[in-house]
Amino acid sequence: MKTYSAKQIEQEIYQHTKQQGYFEIDGNHKIAQKDKHFAIMMPPPNVTGVLHIGHALTFTLQDIITRYKRMDGYITLYQPGMDHAGIATQNVVEKQLLKQGIKKEEMSRENFVKKVWEWKEESGGMILSQMEHLGISPAWSRLRFTLDEGLRNAVKTAFKQWYDEGYIYQGNYMINWCTHDGALSDIEVEYEKNQTSLYHLKYPIENSDQYLVVATTRPETFFGDTAVMINPNDSRYTHLIGQNVILPIINRKIPIIADEKVDMEFGTGCVKVTPAHDMNDYEVGKKHGLESLTIFDKNGFLNHHALEFEGLERLEAREPIVQKLQDLGFVEKIEPYTNQVGKCYRCGNIVEPYISKQWFISPKIAETAIKAVNDGGCQFFPSQWKNNYNAWMRELRPWCISRQLWWGHQIPVFYCECGEQFVSTEDNPCSCPKCGGSHITQDPDVLDTWFSSALWAFSTLGWGNGTWGEGIVWNKEDLQNFYPNSLLITGFDILFFWVARMLLAGQSTLQNLPFQDIYLHALVCDEYGRKMSKSLGNVVNPLEMIETYGADSVRFTLAKLCIQGRNIRLDPKALDLAKNFANKIFNAGNFLLLYLQQQEGEDACFKELETFKTPLGRYLASSFSQTTQKLREALDTYRFNDSTQIIEQFLWDEFCDWGIEFAKVQKESITELGSIFLSALKLLHPFMPFLSDYLYHKLRKTSLTQDDSIMITPFPKPQTLDTQIQEEFAIIKDIITSTRRLKLQLGNIEIKEVFVKAKVTHPDWLFAFLQKLTKISRCQIVDTKPQGSIGDIGRLCECYVVLNEANLQQILGRLENQKGKLEAEVAKLTALLQNQKFVANAPESVLLSNQEGLKIAQEKLQKVQEELQNLRS
Repeated sequence: MKTYSAKQIEQEIYQHTKQQGYFEIDGNHKIAQKDKHFAIMMPPPNVTGVLHIGHALTFTLQDIITRYKRMDGYITLYQPGMDHAGIATQNVVEKQLLKQGIKKEEMSRENFVKKVWEWKEESGGMILSQMEHLGISPAWSRLRFTLDEGLRNAVKTAFKQWYDEGYIYQGNYMINWCTHDGALSDIEVEYEKNQTSLYHLKYPIENSDQYLVVATTRPETFFGDTAVMINPNDSRYTHLIGQNVILPIINRKIPIIADEKVDMEFGTGCVKVTPAHDMNDYEVGKKHGLESLTIFDKNGFLNHHALEFEGLERLEAREPIVQKLQDLGFVEKIEPYTNQVGKCYRCGNIVEPYISKQWFISPKIAETAIKAVNDGGCQFFPSQWKNNYNAWMRELRPWCISRQLWWGHQIPVFYCECGEQFVSTEDNPCSCPKCGGSHITQDPDVLDTWFSSALWAFSTLGWGNGTWGEGIVWNKEDLQNFYPNSLLITGFDILFFWVARMLLAGQSTLQNLPFQDIYLHALVCDEYGRKMSKSLGNVVNPLEMIETYGADSVRFTLAKLCIQGRNIRLDPKALDLAKNFANKIFNAGNFLLLYLQQQEGEDACFKELETFKTPLGRYLASSFSQTTQKLREALDTYRFNDSTQIIEQFLWDEFCDWGIEFAKVQKESITELGSIFLSALKLLHPFMPFLSDYLYHKLRKTSLTQDDSIMITPFPKPQTLDTQIQEEFAIIKDIITSTRRLKLQLGNIEIKEVFVKAKVTHPDWLFAFLQKLTKISRCQIVDTKPQGSIGDIGRLCECYVVLNEANLQQILGRLENQKGKLEAEVAKLTALLQNQKFVANAPESVLLSNQEGLKIAQEKLQKVQEELQNLRS
């Protein structure tokens, strides 16, 4: 392969390494150390899911660390899996059945669940095959599904333990309710800005011709009002406290009460209290002993309390109810209003506060986890997420864990006709533990999907696979070796959905937090920092990226852009740079192979770094050792952005741009460069697994089938640094760079001699490199600036060229011409961006492009002006 083509190598290498078992726990047995274990859990994607950019980032970062640890001798478990995604999966199958004219309710529960399993086996898990294109290396033989038998056992075991300890209970409480998907926890509600109306309704005061005006955004709920509330400090209304108002249409008396929770600045300062349909009103109702009237059913249809509007859907009923109130003179005014409306995170339906009998987990279960985290039981990266965790956990409300679905973990609570309620880890208990009767039914609800995924860190290791009370029979060795997990990597957006719940589950169940380290990455945005969305048309398909750039380039880009604590701007230019970097490495491999064949034949022998003899070899060996140390430190602290910069700086800058160029002067160092390149490919492997494996075998004259993959070779360790030779080459590089800048500044005039002011230990090296790499035939070492010269001041040197008058005028003319063109460009773009009509109508991307163009032109102009000033002085 003369030019690098990712398509030609990636899937062949992936499938071979997968089939060889390298991804499995014992895949690196040749280099593994029995006392070193590393475990990382894949956040199980939904079985309905496809690979998106968030997945690509999470999986890439996980795989980088996994490959690094595997090469570093750790017995490694990268646990893969999928989540059954209760609501989403049931919705998919329901829609498929509706296309066939079949409603779920027309089937038995058993037959519907059977249909879902059929869909799962045929179409679910598409994302797993997509992961392979990204090159991730989990232990595929241990693939788990949150409805696997073993995980079902773990769920029942945890439920029973928490039930017996009093953490799980049932009760009638106000919850978030989706009229399509049923009960939701607080964090399953997404709030959006909503343009609506504020309705000012007149409530007549009993035995008076006066009325109170209440402001509401939900006039359809007034049938459930059981009080009107004012602030006790509001002098406008204090004289009315204790009196009654008459509800319009239904003519029901309700009291006027006082509570400091009322915002006197909102609306009229009077608010209606609907305890059955508002979270705040629910608490007020309990405090003041108000009746709770539920005015619509679980599907959102108004009931008998709504009189003539009974049977209308709650949102559809709003307009006719308001019209009736207007006709009767009970609407003072209607005005536009903006508020935040909660919507179901799955279907987008407006969520209703609703009183329902559900199963809950008490916030008390989190107390030990909070303490363990704050006692240093695990570490957050970036560290500020610990504060977010604490703030949320300390305000934790009861977690509603029951869902009105058929697909999922059916709640293991059973009811006997004798009135007994009990929990069992058996699927079908034969008899009631109280009366011995066999007329037993199971609770029809299923558990919130996040309940089973909260156990993921240990249920996948076999925990819970035993009969309750008969001792632990799961795999103790897996738990001992891999629990707590070494690391969790996921997006910050599921800190509360998943991470916090895993922390409380692990601590309360195994008395140990499930992770030693938690790394939360930021959101992937487009190149302008905007969140990706279909409406903006900026959604990026990772598979299309891989098709265009190759998996290695996509992985490297995602890691490079991943700076702790910052959102990630996915600029296509970054992908181009990563692809160029891959090409650069590929070409370096071809160069080395060609020269090694010429120098030592087909059996070119690679040497140990500490045996290098040539100055260039010793310099690059020391630089490589320094790079290895920095890279290890960055990976150990999950500084992915720094990691890529470290490896890129060495391979592209030190090795390709300098090392190979130097080697063309000192050809006897080529074999040593080949040895360094092989070792550097090991540093690169976690980021670019395919290219590194391909070149590793190519340079060693072996094939995938003849030799072990690079992924199970030892990750390099830093050796002794040779700081003296690094300093010497740093000066030489600085002189060459400074000389090249001078030549560029002076244009096309011929330069034969350069004067150098620097501490040069080996002038013979300098002269040889300078003559070959800058085409300057003479070099003099000086102590002072030569008369009549212009110079370039480098970091470690000063370089000068003596100019005659003709040369000077030629350079000044070129710079003046360039200055004129840049001034015209700056003026043009400035005028365009000051045109208010253009700014108002141009797409955001066009505006940003012109703003960036103006900035670049201004910077170039400033540099040209500085050069002119320097030459004239």
